[in-house]
Amino acid sequence: MREVYQYARTAFINTAIIALNLIVFLYLEFLGSTEDGIFMIAHGAVFSPLLTEYHEYSRLLTSMFMHFGAAHLMNNMLILLLLGERLERALGHVRYLLFYLLSGIGAGLFSMEVHRYLGEVIIGAGASGAVFGVVGGLGAVLLRNRGHFGRLRGRQIGVILLFTLYYGISSSGIDNWAHLGGLASGFVLGILLYRRPKSVFGTSR
Repeated sequence: MREVYQYARTAFINTAIIALNLIVFLYLEFLGSTEDGIFMIAHGAVFSPLLTEYHEYSRLLTSMFMHFGAAHLMNNMLILLLLGERLERALGHVRYLLFYLLSGIGAGLFSMEVHRYLGEVIIGAGASGAVFGVVGGLGAVLLRNRGHFGRLRGRQIGVILLFTLYYGISSSGIDNWAHLGGLASGFVLGILLYRRPKSVFGTSR
């Protein structure tokens, strides 16, 4: 007997998210420089005093689609391209969109609170919190499916996670607290939103 799991065939939400990140980056580069912190604050990046004192919480959302330079953008989009499609197929389109936004916001909130506790003022932007959320969400899916989902295996996620965490720790200017917040948010959201599909049995061949 062969067992087949039914899930979404296309992943157009993930493609749309990647396209939106690219459009926002090109638009900001046309207006100025995405490597200029003041410019990025003016256009929606997280600047912790503006959230804590002036309650501009919309920056937690807008900053998810902003990146400090082309390399920052491409690193995040490459991982999202490789993994986001798989999670969207597992969750479905609407749940994946909700998952992506909430995990990114959760990452931003966690980072802001940790930096405030440490007495640090930050300028934050990037999709990496949500991208780490995707990694965490896939971890939850793999846990529910005993370590494998389609062609994806737990070992693959582990290698990607270790590599990205090492890159963040060994590089300057990386908000590792946002990464950890996204990872935790994604894992919890994955548990809450993922529904293991019923299996369909067919004849063996």
